[in-house]
Amino acid sequence: MKLERRHSLSIKLLQLVLMWAVLVGLVLSCAQILYDLRKERILIDSTATQILAMSRDPATQAVYSLDREMAMQVVEGLFEHQAVRFASIGHPEETPLAIRTRPLADSPYRDLTDWLLGVEQQYSIELYGRSPQNEYYGDLRLTLDTAPYGREFLQRSLIILVSGVLRALAMAFVLYLVYHVLLTKPLSRIIEHIAQINPDQPGKMLIPMLPGQERNELGVWINKANQLLDSIERNSSRRREAEANLLHMAQHDHLTGLPNRSMLQEQLTRILGDAGRRQRGVAVLCCGLDDFKEVNEQFTYQSGDTLLVAVADRLRANSGRLGSLARLGGDQFALVQTGVNEPYEAAELAQTILDDLEEPFALGGHMVSLRATIGITLFPDDGENAEKLLQKAEQTMMLAKARSRNRYQFYIASLDTEMRVRRELDKDLRGALARNELHLVYQPQISYHNQQVVGVEALLRWEHPERGLVPPDLFIPLAEQNGCIINIGEWVLDQACQQLRTWHDAGFADLRMAVNLSTVQLHHSELSKVVTNLMQRYQLPSYSLELEVTETGLMDDIAAAAGHLNSLKKAGVLIAIDDFGTGYSSLSYLRGLPLDKIKIDKSFVQDVLLDKDDATIVRAIIQLGRSLNMQVIAEGVETVEQEAYVVSEGCDEGQGYYYSRPLSAPVFADWLRSYQGKTQLSSRHLS
Repeated sequence: MKLERRHSLSIKLLQLVLMWAVLVGLVLSCAQILYDLRKERILIDSTATQILAMSRDPATQAVYSLDREMAMQVVEGLFEHQAVRFASIGHPEETPLAIRTRPLADSPYRDLTDWLLGVEQQYSIELYGRSPQNEYYGDLRLTLDTAPYGREFLQRSLIILVSGVLRALAMAFVLYLVYHVLLTKPLSRIIEHIAQINPDQPGKMLIPMLPGQERNELGVWINKANQLLDSIERNSSRRREAEANLLHMAQHDHLTGLPNRSMLQEQLTRILGDAGRRQRGVAVLCCGLDDFKEVNEQFTYQSGDTLLVAVADRLRANSGRLGSLARLGGDQFALVQTGVNEPYEAAELAQTILDDLEEPFALGGHMVSLRATIGITLFPDDGENAEKLLQKAEQTMMLAKARSRNRYQFYIASLDTEMRVRRELDKDLRGALARNELHLVYQPQISYHNQQVVGVEALLRWEHPERGLVPPDLFIPLAEQNGCIINIGEWVLDQACQQLRTWHDAGFADLRMAVNLSTVQLHHSELSKVVTNLMQRYQLPSYSLELEVTETGLMDDIAAAAGHLNSLKKAGVLIAIDDFGTGYSSLSYLRGLPLDKIKIDKSFVQDVLLDKDDATIVRAIIQLGRSLNMQVIAEGVETVEQEAYVVSEGCDEGQGYYYSRPLSAPVFADWLRSYQGKTQLSSRHLS
């Protein structure tokens, strides 16, 4: 392929370099000329100053002695300098003692030099006598013609301009030759070789390396071009590799840099295959942060991202024991432990992770401690493929979170059925209220001071059309997780208040209604307003409604809980702490909460006669309540012996199957009338 000369890169480069070289040469020369002009003006002033300084003393002597001949000699001496056009000595108010002038010098460049330097420059010096009189005698005046200076300046300027342009042109030619030798000629040779390449088989004829160009840009270009030519023949494999690279990028979490779920499944599949051949065990641990949502709400989502990165770094500290580490999404991570011979090895790793995460994280000037729940599955016992093991680990973790947090849980076979049931119940629960499947039952609370029924606890029940009665400890956590607990809770409060109004109107005016609050309800901003409206709607007297909150629900955020409880107290309700003793919380928090009653959890009451530790706990709770001026009620009283024990320790009230099972509203009214009749009859016999 022949390149036209007018399109040659060398020709275009030469034109461009020449143009810029001339332009740069002119600019630099003009700058030099301007600088020289400034120096020339300074030279004129300096010359005049020197002339006046040399002639000062004789001129002073001449004007002092009024010696005209001497004055003329001084003036004639000044005119020896060719630029002097006018000179005079004398007092300004008298006739000059000596004066001389001559015409301006004739010069063909007079107009230009006059514009640059001026036509002439005038100078003068005052003549004084000796000290101490310093008597003023007159002036020595001098006028310099600028033409001689201008002529020399123009000569120098022409030399500067011509030499500057010539130097620039010479440099341009040198640069052009260097560029032509080092680049244009090698490029021309490369073009010749490219023209000989067969497009159908580009890899068969590569571009030869030019001597001396191995390590510079041309050498790099030739190597890259040869690689490109070779890669064309291997386009299919290269494309597959590129797709693999893109897939690799798509399989990593952008925030933490950890593998994501899809990559984890691939890695786990390979690990399981290797473990199967070597007959070694593998543990899959799914780690979910328990309180990450609260961190996002307390700080910012950017802080939450920073915290996730810090968590990933801490998990990497265990990489020596891991075959893989990944982020599943949100606040969930997965860890694969290889070479597991016994389950306790996975348990040790899980506990190490829980301990590591409890160490405070520095977050925006605050120290944040995290808790986590870990679900663990084992290969090959719990599954033989990656998808099943990972799915079961996640299910185990979620179920463990629903029961209690900050722990690890191994998978057991019954969890599959339980998780399916939970998913189906979760779906059915969302419409249970609208289908009238929910109802309340009531269990009495007995005062040990007079054996009277002083209260009743409203208990929620779900009658599933297919499964029958669903246990509250199963569907209440589901309602809290899917958010429908707010609507259900408001419905329960409304039904309980309405029923209490009915019983008050039926003659049971001293009866008190106890209603359980979930943790989600307790922290709902509209709770106190809802309670106030219900008490006003059903005209319930103050402290006839008792709201029960769990100890664990209070401890999640003690400060926020205290604020909500204070708002409820202003609405005129009693506050009881339910399941007390199960949360292992600090008793010092009780002093800061507006509590009226402590409810001893039934797990302690049921074994109070068999377990010394439970008996000690019951006794301590009763003493604590009395010291804080709170009433204490024992839950789960089922025998006369249990009643006798709690009464002997000073318990105020009791509730349990010993008195009555939970009853529907009509049945409870009949039971209450019967119980009151028996109590009155017993009182008459005693009297």
